Amino acid sequence: MSTVLRSAPSKQARKSTGLRGRPLLRTSYDQDLTLANTPAKRRGVIGIVIASFLVPFLLTDDLLQVLTLGMISAVGAIGLNLVTGYAGQVSLGHAFFIGVGAYTGAVLGGDPDGAVLGYGLPMWIWLPAGGIVAALAGLLVGPLAVRLRGLYLAIVTLGLVFLGDHIFREARNITGGPGVGRRGAELELFGIDFSSMEPIAGVSRGQAQFFLALVFLIIFAILGRNIARSGVGRAFGAVRDRDVAAAVIGVDLTKYKMMAFAMSSFFAGVTGALYYAVIGVFEPGAFSLLLSIQYLAMVLIGGVATISGSIMGALFIALLPRISQFIAHYVPGELLTVFQLEAILYGLLIMGFLIFEPRGLFGIWTRIRNYWKGWPFSY
Repeated sequence: MSTVLRSAPSKQARKSTGLRGRPLLRTSYDQDLTLANTPAKRRGVIGIVIASFLVPFLLTDDLLQVLTLGMISAVGAIGLNLVTGYAGQVSLGHAFFIGVGAYTGAVLGGDPDGAVLGYGLPMWIWLPAGGIVAALAGLLVGPLAVRLRGLYLAIVTLGLVFLGDHIFREARNITGGPGVGRRGAELELFGIDFSSMEPIAGVSRGQAQFFLALVFLIIFAILGRNIARSGVGRAFGAVRDRDVAAAVIGVDLTKYKMMAFAMSSFFAGVTGALYYAVIGVFEPGAFSLLLSIQYLAMVLIGGVATISGSIMGALFIALLPRISQFIAHYVPGELLTVFQLEAILYGLLIMGFLIFEPRGLFGIWTRIRNYWKGWPFSY
């Protein structure tokens, strides 16, 4: 019996058991846990990736930068979804870990002759280092998560934002201080300077940065999906659903809660290092509570406990300022500014999705997909 569950039947077995002609029927756990377990998913993913690589040749550089920052933010949203969506540990301290990664990358990859601390190391060192240092900071929060949950854990992680704000403002040799800031790390990889106007003949700076962000998003999306479908991901789900019951069946709460925070912080650190290298200049005020709320909005609007939803939510939030500017043309200027309108839209979108579509944009896509799979029948 165990052998049958572990491996898919052979061609001869499918013929003899009548499975021939039913390629979508999954007969093993391995098939069910495959990264893309249906032909439609495989074709869809390949189509989206190909279309994504064609997008830079169809849009202007200013819009490409918005999408580039949205894809980088999606990596951080995937990390927050791992700890909050999959493991059920509410975290409002994501901005702190993004800040740790940003300043780690800026120090290691910054100009050695600048006014602030910098070592001029290459990108293949400072980018993973930003994630590793942030992950180490996340491990410090892990033990607290074992004893706290729900609102209490959210308040503790919220305190990290204010603690980080104080540290970033006072460590002027590293951060440049409030209102001054510092430049991000040098964005150069494999001899290609992604900060210059023409890193490769015929490819603009916006296109080159878009391709860089897209490649990193694909890598981290696959990494996040593999974590979610592995034994670690199933342990996260058990902790999320009921940690007491998870402990009874043998799940080590300390181990998996610490792993959830460490993984989430690693994703956040890489996001911070790469995001502010693309931005160019940043200061301590960038890592406020508002940034944590933005990432929480990405998860809630995109879809909790889904990798695809994290990407959808991040891109949507990245495009929200453009949407706000479009709507502002139809709102009297003396009534609301663009920034006030954007803040109102944040609140309305979060409330609206929580009330009417808790699964977010991914839930809407699921409804559309299921409708067309069953059409013309309603069931």
